[in-house]
Amino acid sequence: ADAVFAVSENEKVQRIRLGSLEPDHITDELIEKLAKCNKLCPQFHISLQSGCDKILKKMNRHYTSEEYFSLCEKLRKEFNDCTLTTDIMVGFPYENDEDFETTRQFAEKVGFEKIHIFPYSRRSGTVADRMDEQIEKSVKSQRVSTLSQTAEKIRNEFLHSQVGKVLSVLVESKQCDGEYFGYTKNYTPVKIRSNAEVGSIKEVKIIDYADDFCIGI
Repeated sequence: ADAVFAVSENEKVQRIRLGSLEPDHITDELIEKLAKCNKLCPQFHISLQSGCDKILKKMNRHYTSEEYFSLCEKLRKEFNDCTLTTDIMVGFPYENDEDFETTRQFAEKVGFEKIHIFPYSRRSGTVADRMDEQIEKSVKSQRVSTLSQTAEKIRNEFLHSQVGKVLSVLVESKQCDGEYFGYTKNYTPVKIRSNAEVGSIKEVKIIDYADDFCIGI
């Protein structure tokens, strides 16, 4: 996994945020070690690809949906206020309507704070490209749209759940409208409607949310 470092020169504060992770690489031992790192941002982007075991097997992914869900439960139990984000591919060869619905329901079950959704795209010379039952482009587009609606619903529910909380925000920039923008430890974007100092960590009360971010003062 990649690690992203956020540093405040004023307060000598450092935060560590992990990049994309593969679920079968996150062992209990790794979770235990990460839990001891007080500078770790509890945001985990763990690639899912599909919530249907049949399609995961076709993709040659080395985990099941049950194993993935168990991992998510472990992370949420170990890390307070952690957020889980993921990648989901739709329209992989052999994915029928039932398989897609299984994935959509799985996304709801996990309650991902954000989902990157993309349609399967054929690549010449790959095993998947030689598979039978390729999915029509129009079907893939419809599935992206349907899953996007589910993802937006889950995202809005999460942002709404932050209203009323007081969160530590790393202030990253000043906007052209005079307001400030930054991220919480679990990588929730926040627009700050009060004075702040770029590079500092500010305690912010979340009063609302809009589009894809929270609003705080």
